[in-house]
Amino acid sequence: MATPPLRSLFRRALQSVVVGPLALSACGPDVIQYTAPTCDGSMLSLAGIEAPVIPDVMQLRRVVGARSSEPAQSPVSTVGEVCKTATNKPTCEAAFTALAPTTGFASACLQLCVDFHVATTRGDEVKALTTFDELKGLFGTIDTTQEAALLAFAQGYSIACGQVDQGGVKKTGSSFEVIGTKGIACGPGTAVTRFYLNVTPDGEVTEKRKEVIKVGDPNCAIGRRPPGLETDGAVDCDEAVGRFFAEAAHLEAASVPAFERLFEELRELGAPVALCDGALLAAVEEIDHTRRTALLARRFGAEPRVPGVEARPLRTRFELALDNAVEGCVRESFGALVAHHQAAHASDEEVREVMVAIAEDETRHAELSWATHEWLWSGLDDGERAAVRAAQRDAVTVLRQQLAAPVSPTVNTVAGLPLPHEALALFDAVATDLWS
Repeated sequence: MATPPLRSLFRRALQSVVVGPLALSACGPDVIQYTAPTCDGSMLSLAGIEAPVIPDVMQLRRVVGARSSEPAQSPVSTVGEVCKTATNKPTCEAAFTALAPTTGFASACLQLCVDFHVATTRGDEVKALTTFDELKGLFGTIDTTQEAALLAFAQGYSIACGQVDQGGVKKTGSSFEVIGTKGIACGPGTAVTRFYLNVTPDGEVTEKRKEVIKVGDPNCAIGRRPPGLETDGAVDCDEAVGRFFAEAAHLEAASVPAFERLFEELRELGAPVALCDGALLAAVEEIDHTRRTALLARRFGAEPRVPGVEARPLRTRFELALDNAVEGCVRESFGALVAHHQAAHASDEEVREVMVAIAEDETRHAELSWATHEWLWSGLDDGERAAVRAAQRDAVTVLRQQLAAPVSPTVNTVAGLPLPHEALALFDAVATDLWS
């Protein structure tokens, strides 16, 4: 797993940004004949399943932090009786309780990873269905609206309970149509997208069309954050450019202890000296970035907030690999590309000069992330590697959704921040080479 040639990829991506604007639908959905699926509380229920072979029990479980050292598992829907036909019921019940898979379907990672699986018993057999295909195998032919909704959920679409416009389903001929959503509306650059899906009797889920229905609140903090960051960078300022650089300065300042902590973790794990030195250099460079972006924020009328970062214990190799694959190889890498776009397109001369320096440094930081990824990868087992791949795929999906949110025209012009269609073009230009 060699470090990708970021600089050549960035040059190609920046040259490719010649696309039309992204169209956002303002029309409401047609929900005639759609019905809400059955739910247990706020989650889909397993009631309404017409499986070829019905287990003694089917239990949908949510696992928070499944890829961490301390996952928290809880049932959200149960149909049937645990170990009803087992020959040794206590042994069967103990095995059912002890089921703890490390992966699952409907996976999503923001600050923590959340997975789902279905636990079953039939006779003395105790199983955890952790993949879309395993769930589809349990259902057999998809012949109920509940099965169609559950398969869409297993593919990563959110099915809102009691909201037909964001969680409806109807039968059309032998197939089903499902309305679901993806994304979040929290923080600048985030958005919720509604999808209209088709689910065939053999369980194939395809997207018919989609539309952005809600963009993120810029004062809601989420995204590229060092572990333990307790503050967001939102400030009161009439100038959009001032707010933008105040939030940038806040994150740059928070990155200083993040890189210092990375240095300590790499040293503790016995990483090569070059990686440790790279982390220390990055911390020093982030101090300079903080100073530069804070000066720009003040010039445009905003005062950056001082970040508060909670002290936390050093992470394991696996925990560091998960975080680095998401925050470094996805978010920091794309952030470096955006910085190059700003350096080339900002109309303000001082902003361009600042972004030229920051873009160069951030590209080295992204290269450090990939080199760290390569070294950490060599010490992971197959299960841990699969979890890291899944976390990175989830992060790529979330990042692309976030790029659809509107950008202030002033920030686009003065600071060179790409408009949504430009950001998506940049993303698409590097996605295959970086994250496939």
